[in-house]
Amino acid sequence: MPERPLALFAMSAETLPSVYPSAVLDRIRACVDVDPDLIAEDFRDPRVRRVLAEAEILLTGWGCPRIDAAVLDAAPRLRAVLHAAGSVKGTMAPGWWERGLVVSSAAAANALPVAEYTLGMILLVGKDLFASREHYRARRTFTVAEIQPGIGNFGRRIGIVGASKIGRRLIELLRPHDFEVALSDPHVDRDEAATLGVSSLPLHELMRTSDIVSVHAPAIPTTHRMIGARELALMPDGAVLINTARGSLVNTDALVEALRPGRVSAILDVTDPEPLPSDSPLFDLPNVFLTPHLAGSQGNEVRRLGLYVAEELERLLAGRPLVHQVDHTGLERAA
Repeated sequence: MPERPLALFAMSAETLPSVYPSAVLDRIRACVDVDPDLIAEDFRDPRVRRVLAEAEILLTGWGCPRIDAAVLDAAPRLRAVLHAAGSVKGTMAPGWWERGLVVSSAAAANALPVAEYTLGMILLVGKDLFASREHYRARRTFTVAEIQPGIGNFGRRIGIVGASKIGRRLIELLRPHDFEVALSDPHVDRDEAATLGVSSLPLHELMRTSDIVSVHAPAIPTTHRMIGARELALMPDGAVLINTARGSLVNTDALVEALRPGRVSAILDVTDPEPLPSDSPLFDLPNVFLTPHLAGSQGNEVRRLGLYVAEELERLLAGRPLVHQVDHTGLERAA
């Protein structure tokens, strides 16, 4: 039997059992020689350094220390980094690509639960579920078969800000429903938008004409506080802003002021700052629904991240193309 390549886990030891349950870990260990009890949480650890010197593959994830030039120099045989999480931007340092490393990320696996969360919220807010629940709680009665005007999901326009992996996955999940979907992304032209099955609009027009606006753009300098007082003022009465991307994409002070009159509402899984100070008005405004950054992979969903890495590892060692290889040329504007 040929000798298996040496691999090293580089991530939080606390999260490894959740990401790699026994069945997935068995698939990993069938491909490579890896010790699940030796986890690189600090590349300066002498035990880690000894393995790093011979390792061909790094299996990274949440809590991975930064892989800088010194780490790369200490790993002369390294040829691949398989990341069981989303973006590699916080992990990578200059020098990765010059080394010719193959880099893969489970960002697509993490995109699915965020898109599912967003779809669920879109369907619920379209029925005005959160406000209706509170009205029912207060009144303790309702009229059977009364048609509630102004609610419903038929023909609503959903505006998506950012054609990221999550934004694109959401577009797929919205297709079976009777929505009109619009997209605002400066890197997607009308032809590509048409291929996605959506209309392409500039941000101000999308904000002005959408019943529900869902934010999925990356957090980069050009998107910092891209939704501020001007954009929020454009939203129609009764419109809802959903943010599952990064809190920094929305100007928090402007959002609070836009929400105070009750003209528009917000569903926020991310905020700026995060977590919010305990006295933030966002906790108490009745037209705000806050969740604690849980749209991404949680609970049993994190297994999907490890499964993606196991599958990529099998492809890598079989000489097949990777499905989730990172393209460094578009990394600067990726989430």
